Amino acid sequence: MPAITVDTQTMLTLPRIAAAAAGDTERPVRSVTTGPRGYEGEGFPVVRAFAGARAVDLDPFVHMDQMGEVEYQPGEPRGTDWHPHRGFETVTYMIDGRFAHQDSHGGGGLIADGATQWMTAGSGILHIETPPAELVESGGMFHGVQLWVNLPKKDKFAAPKYQSIEGEQATLLTSTDGGALVRIIAGEIDGHAGPGSTHTPITLAHATIEPGAELNLPWNRDFNALVYILSGRGAVGPVRHPIQQGQLAVLGPGDRISVAADAGQDAHRPALEVLLLGGKPIREPVFQYGPFVMNSKAELVAALEDYNAGRFGVIPPNALMPHRV
Repeated sequence: MPAITVDTQTMLTLPRIAAAAAGDTERPVRSVTTGPRGYEGEGFPVVRAFAGARAVDLDPFVHMDQMGEVEYQPGEPRGTDWHPHRGFETVTYMIDGRFAHQDSHGGGGLIADGATQWMTAGSGILHIETPPAELVESGGMFHGVQLWVNLPKKDKFAAPKYQSIEGEQATLLTSTDGGALVRIIAGEIDGHAGPGSTHTPITLAHATIEPGAELNLPWNRDFNALVYILSGRGAVGPVRHPIQQGQLAVLGPGDRISVAADAGQDAHRPALEVLLLGGKPIREPVFQYGPFVMNSKAELVAALEDYNAGRFGVIPPNALMPHRV
């Protein structure tokens, strides 16, 4: 799982997350759910990370898929076809492998090994995400996350926007005990900000926790707090609820999040890989129909009508197209 990592010497030079202050409280575990497996797009495997969690606990997030982890044989890689979005932002974080993106507003590029593509769909956009031709031909590892971040009513029709965040742009921190590497993609942890620019205030980070180590970090009290396990086994919260790959922990109120890695991990999963996310709840009605996330049924109908009328833009000439057998 390459993402962005550093050697032992560099770890010693990274800023360390401050230890808990007197009076700080750890966020308790409200629920732990296991995401079911399924298929997306043209047939790539996913874990539906938020399935089973209450929508009120997820706000401002709408949906999240862990894509892969899968080792494709030549000719097997899959992606999506061209499709629309309106009313939210899509965040695609590639941990391992490569994904090509293109949209109807001129955004696009290759997302690879720790990079993030942040697309504000806003008023409406068409896009495609597909493995590049060379990956289709050669096969290889494919592992990433796609997260949907809701937009408040005032920003539902914001102009579409594309951000490309390379892996080396992530802000790197280490835990108090030096046993965890934290990559901040967006938001802030312990006074250190990530590069992502967001309409909705959120924090998104990926942590690698070595066997037997613990990550304890401050978290904005105004944000909700979610811990998703990408790989490995460990425990979360003050009473150390067991948690493992494919599970999501919803945490209650407090000042800090704690996640510990089991001392014994599988040989092919040498560390605990964790996605930490939270944001300021929007607390507005959410009406979702497929790729549209709006505030009312009437807005969903309007989104469908606008899409069918071609108001989301057009597929550009010489566009990327999905690989099909």
